[in-house]
Amino acid sequence: MQLNLEVPGSALAIGAHPDDVEFGCGGTLAKWAAQGCVVHHLVCTDGSKGSWDPAQEIAGLVVERQAEQRAAAAALGATGECVFLRWVDGELESGLRQRWEVAYWIRRLCPEVVLGHDPWKRWRLHPDHRHAGFLAVEGVVAARDPHFFPEQQLAHHRPRAILLWEADEADHVEDVSDHVDTKLAALLEHRSQYPSTHQIDDPGNEAQVAAFRARMHERLAEIGGPAGVTAGEAFKRIDRV
Repeated sequence: MQLNLEVPGSALAIGAHPDDVEFGCGGTLAKWAAQGCVVHHLVCTDGSKGSWDPAQEIAGLVVERQAEQRAAAAALGATGECVFLRWVDGELESGLRQRWEVAYWIRRLCPEVVLGHDPWKRWRLHPDHRHAGFLAVEGVVAARDPHFFPEQQLAHHRPRAILLWEADEADHVEDVSDHVDTKLAALLEHRSQYPSTHQIDDPGNEAQVAAFRARMHERLAEIGGPAGVTAGEAFKRIDRV
């Protein structure tokens, strides 16, 4: 198990939906941002399926989730771009057109490190997470090689590392012990997700909010313990990019 990358000058986190980045690597991004890293977000879908309320007004939900993502990025200390590709939630594909867009943003933003879902996670239920993971790794391949998408008229760019969260065979941990509260603050900006992913039925219910915080602390402690740190986020690390 490897511990802690050298803090990159810039990083791009690619998530399927608003809030995926904060769950997957929010502490890592907060730590890096605090040390001067320019942190970018790229969200592949519009988040339009992110409600358990059958009467939810969809257009308003999309706007709300984008605002929440921007607020969460700010809470992490991110100073880079917050990009929304706006593919329909639940219908994301890892096709050539989508790869073109991801490669475009990797070339444009030139991140030293790219972070994303591990697309090879077994028994994954949500297809968007799988496709977003493939887009992250395949977008890096397209962005690094000059003969992919020359019509973009952007210089090719090769990140120095990829970190994939949700990995079945994680081999890298980032120590986020000093940044758990920042990760939680960012997650709590995703208020539309309180009833579902956060299990908070009433934002004013301090016990429910405290229970959410406790679950996250416990999860991060379980990851960090084997690496000898109080709280950690785990990844599959790819250095040969």
